Amino acid sequence: MSNILSELTFYFQRFDWLSFVDLLLVTAIAFFLLRLVKGTQAVVLIRGLILLIIVTTLLTILRGLPAFSWLLRTTLPALLVAIPVIFAPEIRRGLERLGRAGSLLSLGSTTDHMERMIDIICSTAQRLSDRRYGALIVAEREVHLDEYIDTGVPLDAHLTPELLLQIFTINTPLHDGAVILRDDRVTAAACVLPLSASGTLSRSPDRQMGLRHRAALGISEVSDSVTVVVSEETGNISVAHNGRLIRRLNRKNLGNILTSFLRRRTVRGLPAWLDSLPIPWLKPRGQAPRD
Repeated sequence: MSNILSELTFYFQRFDWLSFVDLLLVTAIAFFLLRLVKGTQAVVLIRGLILLIIVTTLLTILRGLPAFSWLLRTTLPALLVAIPVIFAPEIRRGLERLGRAGSLLSLGSTTDHMERMIDIICSTAQRLSDRRYGALIVAEREVHLDEYIDTGVPLDAHLTPELLLQIFTINTPLHDGAVILRDDRVTAAACVLPLSASGTLSRSPDRQMGLRHRAALGISEVSDSVTVVVSEETGNISVAHNGRLIRRLNRKNLGNILTSFLRRRTVRGLPAWLDSLPIPWLKPRGQAPRD
């Protein structure tokens, strides 16, 4: 016990502001990495890895365990190689999110055709909800969805409520699958989307949600798209974005959420509170600065 106290005293005597900055940077990096894998299966693997490290550390303190020490020295290099392989999907997803968050160039702003598209999606989703018709509508943003567009039937048609209603009417050829929108045009219908790999729905109390919701979460995990889902069983309207699902929306709430998610700033990657500042060059084109 006296040795431990003496070592702690030694470390505290050498602790200065530079050590504090060093510790703060390491903590910030660890926190950022944990935020990237939050809501994925990697969290469970990290817990198991931390438990393994704690157990092995406690065992290595004990003396007279030559066989265990040899096993630890032998398997540690293999473990360091296996970790990137095990976490490959989560690492890729985290890097994609980091790349989208760090983008400083905008592709546009909230325009008239964007407002028209949001209005059409909201009105169509409400009508589909009233009729209990299932729907899956994906609005493409910065990340192109060409690989998923190729899985469906190409349309390249002008977006109208009548077209969406016809597509998602039960027993029609294109109702089973997703519609992908690019700007204000229906690029393709009956598209196949990747299912969610995060396990979010399996851990939620609403486990009855089917493939539409899992596909909506899946496409939101691999892209920056915004997806509107209408449940065929309950008629509930949901929105999936950035690996999260917002449920039980009405037409007004849906419009506000779509406007917030689809709005593009002139400078990307800046905090949202900068929108409230009266700086003209931070405002999207076509909008006057706030007073």
